[in-house]
Amino acid sequence: MNKMKKTGLWLGVTTLTLSLVVLYFATWTPKIKGTNPIHVLEQVKINVTGHEIMIRGQDLDNPVILYLHGGPGASELPYAKKHQDLLESQFTIVNYDQRASGKSYHFFEDYSNLSADVLVEDLLAVTDYITQRLGKKKVILIGHSYGTYIGTLAAHRAPDRYEAYIGIGQMADTQQSETDGWNYVMEQAQLADNHEDINQLEQIYEPIKQGQAFTPRDIVKRYGGASRLMDSPDTSFLGMTFSHEYNMLDAIRYNKGIIYSQEILIREAMSRPLPSLITKLDLPFYFVMGDYDFMTSAHAAKVFFDQIEGKQKEFIAYKNSAHYPHYEEKLKFFDWMVDTFIKQTP
Repeated sequence: MNKMKKTGLWLGVTTLTLSLVVLYFATWTPKIKGTNPIHVLEQVKINVTGHEIMIRGQDLDNPVILYLHGGPGASELPYAKKHQDLLESQFTIVNYDQRASGKSYHFFEDYSNLSADVLVEDLLAVTDYITQRLGKKKVILIGHSYGTYIGTLAAHRAPDRYEAYIGIGQMADTQQSETDGWNYVMEQAQLADNHEDINQLEQIYEPIKQGQAFTPRDIVKRYGGASRLMDSPDTSFLGMTFSHEYNMLDAIRYNKGIIYSQEILIREAMSRPLPSLITKLDLPFYFVMGDYDFMTSAHAAKVFFDQIEGKQKEFIAYKNSAHYPHYEEKLKFFDWMVDTFIKQTP
């Protein structure tokens, strides 16, 4: 074998080896310093399917937060620790990839029955697993974006399992929310004299008005309706691939799962808006909304909030944030969480 052939063979083997390493390298979540810390990334079989669960916190004696990602299908595992680091000092935070999402998407599994009700069943089972594993009677339930859809349904169905429910970027009447978003971005597009955006928005107005379409998310993001005080935290394919918690195979799972989940679950959420399903919650609940949120409009969330009967409830407006107030103003959110849920002794 001549030198050129040997070099080519060596390069081919090296490329294949590197590809396999990137595709399949082991994933983990970094260690945490603390008095009684936990830092776990694990696959747990719940309701006959594998759920990827990450648990992080400096002290297992702290209260537990169970956090629901949005999307649908948009796992936050690759970047959760970056934005939840303050919370980890006073709470144990549990993030998990929902069925058919991220690392919980399994290529040859049948997801033909995927629905919000199935995800609620999963959530209740995950809640039981977490309370038993961590020795807690209840957990604090936080939903973000689409996570608020299944979170509100679960809080309504099983209020005894949760200390409180917190909806961040709370979903409400989808048609009203999308109309609010359209009005905002159309005004911004006109101020910017962006004729391309104006034309696109004009073409989609009637479907939005009839509850059959969403305001284009790229336009919402362009005019600050998704995030304002930070770049959108959504992780790129490469960002996922080179995070600790995801490898390339997981990033592929993420993309497959989000395409599949959104097609089914968004349509369901539009046909079954939360205000038509829930008028009362029998536990403390809080809506945390950015004033500039036009992914899930603060106005629609406030209308929904006002119609819900509850003994202890609060609507909290973040004046400078959009769809990620807990990340955009994370110190403010952290202080509120501590003041609200950590009992201070004299």
